[in-house]
Amino acid sequence: METLKPLSDFFEAIKKDERISIVHIGMYAALLQFRVDKGFINPILVYRSEIIAIAKIYSPKTYHKCMRQLNEYGYIKYEPTRNKYKRSKIYFLSRSNK
Repeated sequence: METLKPLSDFFEAIKKDERISIVHIGMYAALLQFRVDKGFINPILVYRSEIIAIAKIYSPKTYHKCMRQLNEYGYIKYEPTRNKYKRSKIYFLSRSNK
């Protein structure tokens, strides 16, 4: 069950982080599912549309805000692209990287 460790680590990390909402949790879980589907690679390259379909978040504004916050809070490293034809890069950070 090594594939569940990043999710378990995330839940452990957010226990006392009051900034994290259900939207952040859903987004992080969707990112992990995408990562598993791609062979557990790090980083993953994503289009917004791929992640919002998994996370059931349909507002681009909510997606970008949540991704920016997960990045700012140190749960991921998010390198967005300004070109809609290129994928954004998302790194999963281990607890030792934070």
